[in-house]
Formats: sequence, C-alpha cells, structure tokens
Amino acid sequence: MPIFEYRCEDCGTKFEKLMRRADDDAPGCPSCGGDHSSQQYSTFSARANGAPVRAEAPAACPAGRCGNPGMCGMN
Repeated sequence: MPIFEYRCEDCGTKFEKLMRRADDDAPGCPSCGGDHSSQQYSTFSARANGAPVRAEAPAACPAGRCGNPGMCGMN
C-alpha cells in the first residue's frame, strides 16, 4: 500500500497516511481532529546500486573540485 501525504486545512499540520487508494476519503487530522485535509504532491526516492538517490540531489562536479571556489564552472 502506498503512503499518501496530507495537509490539514484547519491547523496546517502535515501528515502521512498508509492507504489502499488515493481516491479514498481524505483522513482526519491526527493533531486537531479536523476533517479538512488535502492531499499533497510528494517527492520520490529511488535506489540505484543500493544507494538512495533523491530527486533534489545537487549536480556533481565533473572535475571533483567544487570544494575549491573558482576551480570549477559549477560554483
């Protein structure tokens, strides 16, 4: 089952819920008990060669010198 992310419109709390389908009714807020939750867009994570890869990972310096300012065009 996928995990969906929600935001409570009443108190602003962000929370996750394990649900069978996205089209099920939005769950109530675990913080305030309100029933005005909206589903949020989620980022994703993938695995390549066993190492986690995140969508927002910064680009790697092709020369491997980005720790030295001015040594690479990516700074």
